Amino acid sequence: MRTRTLTRTRTGRLAVLAVGLLLLAAGSGCSGDGDGSEDGRITLRFQSLAWQKESVDVNKELVREWNAAHPDVGVEYVQGSWDSVHDQLLTSFEGGGAPDIIHDASDDLADFAHGGYLADLRGLLPDRLTSDIPRRSWETATFGDGVYGVPFLQEPRVLIANAKWLRESGVRVPTPERPWSWKEFRAVTDELSGGDGTYGVAWPLKEPVSATLNLSLSAGGRLFHRGADGKVRIRFEEGDEVVPRTIRDQVNTDGSASGSTLGSAGSDTLPGFFGGRYAMVPLGFSYRQQIVQQAPEGFEWQVLPAPAGAAGLAQGVSPQTLSVAEDSPHKEEAVAFIDFLLRPRNMVRLALGDWMLPTGTEALRDPALRTAEHGWATGAALAGELRPAPAQTVRGYPEWKDKVATPALQEYYSGAIGTGELRRRLVEDGNLVLARYQR
Repeated sequence: MRTRTLTRTRTGRLAVLAVGLLLLAAGSGCSGDGDGSEDGRITLRFQSLAWQKESVDVNKELVREWNAAHPDVGVEYVQGSWDSVHDQLLTSFEGGGAPDIIHDASDDLADFAHGGYLADLRGLLPDRLTSDIPRRSWETATFGDGVYGVPFLQEPRVLIANAKWLRESGVRVPTPERPWSWKEFRAVTDELSGGDGTYGVAWPLKEPVSATLNLSLSAGGRLFHRGADGKVRIRFEEGDEVVPRTIRDQVNTDGSASGSTLGSAGSDTLPGFFGGRYAMVPLGFSYRQQIVQQAPEGFEWQVLPAPAGAAGLAQGVSPQTLSVAEDSPHKEEAVAFIDFLLRPRNMVRLALGDWMLPTGTEALRDPALRTAEHGWATGAALAGELRPAPAQTVRGYPEWKDKVATPALQEYYSGAIGTGELRRRLVEDGNLVLARYQR
């Protein structure tokens, strides 16, 4: 999932824990006894996961603006990393030195929320903020009866297409109002394939699970179903088959998708895309920044909506979030900073810096996010179709993803196993995993 991966690396847990303990030793007490000075000034630590220069610059500018206007409540900017954030936060929570304000993603919050590490923000958030962000976005950070993060940036998966290739082929170009169906998408990629080492599409599926589940919402697939007893069970139904079967057939039956990219990250496909090997690449919306920076001079590209199914353009997302540590003695001040950071104009600045979409309805109306340049308008038109990712609140999802779903989907997409074996693994093996978390 793009350069900014949200994957929690567990193979290097001991190394991460060791680094985390060193960080705690250097900054212990930052959300405890040592976060104020003798003159009563409060200092909050804000750990940001911004990584692109534009995004880092915007975050630091906003911190400076806050500090200039709030001499009694200062904010210290702390740089974090998407690659290690889960284990780093776990270490800091257990060691009592977590940052006050925590930047993360909603699909990483469940264990921290259930573990009591994050503050329940109900009663702390201002009405302006709660009313500006749609309920469907709040659902991504709601666990049980509590709200444990403020969702503020999100990105749909889109098709990045070679505009000249599409134009010369004569195929119908989809729009958010008239998208391709999954059946039509398969036919188009078959038509665009040249049979000479060129392909209609390249699927970068090094991390296949979130892409498959989130896109499957458009076809009515959910996979995870919560019963009357409150327990989640996996069912692989008709809607869940549409997206994986389309990808498998493109690779193994039609030859319209390159099998060599199935183990690739999104960035790995860009040289081939620029070089004319692939007509389209399904990518996260924020990849547009890399394309702007790396595309050869004169290369024509455009943003297209992902295909639609029985549920239209519905798509699962796991927004970026801002949370407050439960151990922070200054929760109200931390929420006040979050409210400042997410004022509509500031939310627009954050979205532009990260090449993503804001969750706030007022920010989404900003003309800067509605321009045709770089496909901003196409992305903004999809914002109303974004839904909580199917696995959003499922306990045990990380283990199911790593041990069951990832290898099963990788083998399925390569053609090594069929749909029946894929279903058996996802459902039978998967439910055994989930059952351990729901006793």
